[in-house]
Amino acid sequence: MGREGLDGQNLSPENRGNALLPLYCKNFNTVEFGPTFYSIYTAEQLNRWVQQVADAPGFKFCPKFPQHITHIRRLANAEEQTAKFYESLDAFGNHLGPLLLQLGENFSPKSFPQLKSYLQSLPPSVKVSVEVRHKDWFGIDSNRHELFELLRELNIGTVISDTAGRRDCVHMELTNNQAVIRFVGNDLAPSDYTRMDEWVERLNTWKTKGLKTVWFFMHQHNEQFVPEACAYLIKRLNEKLGTSIAGPRFLTE
Repeated sequence: MGREGLDGQNLSPENRGNALLPLYCKNFNTVEFGPTFYSIYTAEQLNRWVQQVADAPGFKFCPKFPQHITHIRRLANAEEQTAKFYESLDAFGNHLGPLLLQLGENFSPKSFPQLKSYLQSLPPSVKVSVEVRHKDWFGIDSNRHELFELLRELNIGTVISDTAGRRDCVHMELTNNQAVIRFVGNDLAPSDYTRMDEWVERLNTWKTKGLKTVWFFMHQHNEQFVPEACAYLIKRLNEKLGTSIAGPRFLTE
């Protein structure tokens, strides 16, 4: 359970200071790691982040593929950049979670051959989950089938985005034994709780069918509501699925 970003609002007094990541990892066990989207770092540079979670051995970074690969080169002629990106991942060691390959809304099924070629070139030793956003991936059955069958063949995961206005992105397709979910709430409106309850039921069903790992990233328009949303969802998951996920600690605790 985690989020994108590292602000410490609403966390306990011990969680205030200049180094946010060491405080964040005491309250969440993963992060949707955005810095790698904007730049290709060296392993030495990434290690500065990794050192800050030394006291949280189970903490995982989920780095995003660099936008230079996904949005600028659009997966074409990106061998050099991809090699540099993968070399840098050694810095994460046991703190590495699945990589998030997010494609822009203008990356349509017309580019499926390029997507297929690129994914086939990736080393299978590192888990990857793919997020597509162009409406034709979901609205045309043949495109949908072709995409998700490819991901199953390659044992590459999907990213499911639960957000208002794009209900087609809540595609509910699992292509390996992991689920990556990006939940965009509405500042704890009643519908947020309904949707989170529905996710608890869905994840419980998937668990009985072989789901092993869930990466759930919580977003709110006002990010101060993220800890409370996470606390609610964690409580419900622990009750329903028998998990023992530790939740965030608040000022009143």
